[in-house]
Amino acid sequence: MSEQSEHPDAALVRRGYAAFNSGDMAALASLMTADVIHHVPGGNPLSGHHKGRENVIGLYERIGRETGGTASVEVECVLVDGRGHAMSVHVFRGDRGDRGLEIRQGLFFTIVGGKITDIDECTADMGEEDRFWA
Repeated sequence: MSEQSEHPDAALVRRGYAAFNSGDMAALASLMTADVIHHVPGGNPLSGHHKGRENVIGLYERIGRETGGTASVEVECVLVDGRGHAMSVHVFRGDRGDRGLEIRQGLFFTIVGGKITDIDECTADMGEEDRFWA
């Protein structure tokens, strides 16, 4: 599907992925409200509720640092409900020291006024992620 025929919420999510993959944190920040929250599951140093645009961007910058810039996401699909929610499924890849991670993840977005207000992250294997980020 071309971006022009996509629902605006799906296009917003795809712009976020493109900004993340290119390391353009300013562009990524512009897609979020000031009080955005990104919820990260698990029991590792990245887990928890990252509240506020600066903290969410800080999370993404930390992922970049911790992986030596190898972190990337490949979007498989973006689904919308037309009522301010979007779901995406992607494959995360990154290396950290002598460990690598390739895992399917999902994000559930709440979107208000064309901006992302909430991101709930899900993963195919929480234990594997916890070991990678430990």
